Amino acid sequence: MTVLTTPSALRPATPFHTAHQLALLVRRIAADPRRWRPAVRFGTTDRYWARLDGPEGVDVWLLTWLPSQSTDLHDHGESSAAFAVVQGSLTEVRADPVLGVWSTALAAPAVRTVEPGVVHDVRADLGVPAVSIHAYGPRLSRMTYYDLRDGELVPQRTVLGDEPEATS
Repeated sequence: MTVLTTPSALRPATPFHTAHQLALLVRRIAADPRRWRPAVRFGTTDRYWARLDGPEGVDVWLLTWLPSQSTDLHDHGESSAAFAVVQGSLTEVRADPVLGVWSTALAAPAVRTVEPGVVHDVRADLGVPAVSIHAYGPRLSRMTYYDLRDGELVPQRTVLGDEPEATS
């Protein structure tokens, strides 16, 4: 019997590490509520998050959002990311030193990708609770938070950790 194999040079060394691959992953998870709906909880003051099963080398998180909850402007270090809105609506704000600042309203079943180095914020500012699924590859290990001052992104702190919104 002959077994055909792909030469190691042609196999991806790190599967699910592009934003596009992560977008496909969060779409697949979002399409199966049995995988994520039991983890849905809403915190009264802080956002709630729970780790979901995912492929090796990828962090997958379910996050819940009450109206007015948000992250701060941040990047994901060297990790690519994607997220799917699976319930309600969120706003994503992106900040770029060349392109400026803009926001996009996202309603379920929207999916967004976030390349390494992209600075963004996610907000539940549309008046409804929301649920989203996020994937990071390689696993999330560093996030830098920024302030926007006079059109410039100013790093405020860098946090090491594997949670979707680590604190200092």
